[in-house]
Amino acid sequence: MEDSSGLEKMDVGVLNTEQQEKLRQFKIKTRIANEKYLRSHPEVDMLLSDFLRNVFMKRPSDIHEFAADHFSDPGLAQKIKTLMNIPDQ
Repeated sequence: MEDSSGLEKMDVGVLNTEQQEKLRQFKIKTRIANEKYLRSHPEVDMLLSDFLRNVFMKRPSDIHEFAADHFSDPGLAQKIKTLMNIPDQ
């Protein structure tokens, strides 16, 4: 059954105790792996911060088109390097 957000309601009785524990451990491992990745790649944080800053400043009417233009900009990598004070190589 779907709610108004399009997400299915959780059926807690579907998984047995062992499956619930495996799922919990999987979620923990995934969160740790994601955190390690993000900490080792600060450019991701800068990329998202730059995008959000531009969204809030420009308030585009078509966010999808704006995002497509922003992330397909050929100068984006250089812009992020500049923002992070990374010298050209």
